Amino acid sequence: MSAIDHLFTELRSANQCAFMPFVTAGDPDLDFTAALLQACAESGAHLCEVGIPYSDPIADGPVIQASYTRALDQGTKLEQIFTTIKQVAQTVRPPLVSMVSFGIVRRVSPARYVEQAKQAGFSGLIIPDLPVEEASEMAAICSEHDVSLIQLIAPTTSESRAVEIAKTSSGFIYFVSVTGITGERRALPDDLASRIEWLKNHTDLPVCVGFGVSQPEQAAVLSQVADGVIVGSAIVRKLGEGQARETILAEVSDLVASMVTAIQR
Repeated sequence: MSAIDHLFTELRSANQCAFMPFVTAGDPDLDFTAALLQACAESGAHLCEVGIPYSDPIADGPVIQASYTRALDQGTKLEQIFTTIKQVAQTVRPPLVSMVSFGIVRRVSPARYVEQAKQAGFSGLIIPDLPVEEASEMAAICSEHDVSLIQLIAPTTSESRAVEIAKTSSGFIYFVSVTGITGERRALPDDLASRIEWLKNHTDLPVCVGFGVSQPEQAAVLSQVADGVIVGSAIVRKLGEGQARETILAEVSDLVASMVTAIQR
């Protein structure tokens, strides 16, 4: 069992929902990424998702794309990210999850990437461009290292394909709330709750919802049907607003704390 499995076992026994913030590694630099992760943990985050910057992101909207560009312009390298995460993982309790393109994983080699990620302190991987038809090898490697392979199910995913994706996933299912790219939405689809409930009837894995969630009120509604809520753009947007770092840390801390409070059942 990975650290993520243990976490959701505890949360389910307490009838609690998880909150997972997303941050970009290296925006504006890795020291600040470490400080952000620490702030998220201290504000009550249950897990933390770390985006590995990539020049051609798959499903990310303009906010996260711009963040990735800023990180890459700083010369952020994968090896440096692993070094920073290794330091962070020694003091941050919430499990850490990397959001990474399969292009990066393939360049390193799947086995090597999983080994390095585990040594650095990551407990799970989200690989948005890994199709289920090619996921079995990655799932086996992750299982060998007790690392969760978290896969995405979108609104456009057929029911039969969703079941197949769940079979090769571990840790939790990342359920995409809206069709399209990441970004803050004022409203979420009316049928979102019913789609989450359908999926939960077809898998024992926790189901966490991301894409479009930006407000505590949205998180509160989702917490009644989902096992976890993921927020990215609403956090990452603050990194590009030109504010002082202390201000960003304070605002992110307040946002995370408000989300954690909102999902209390």
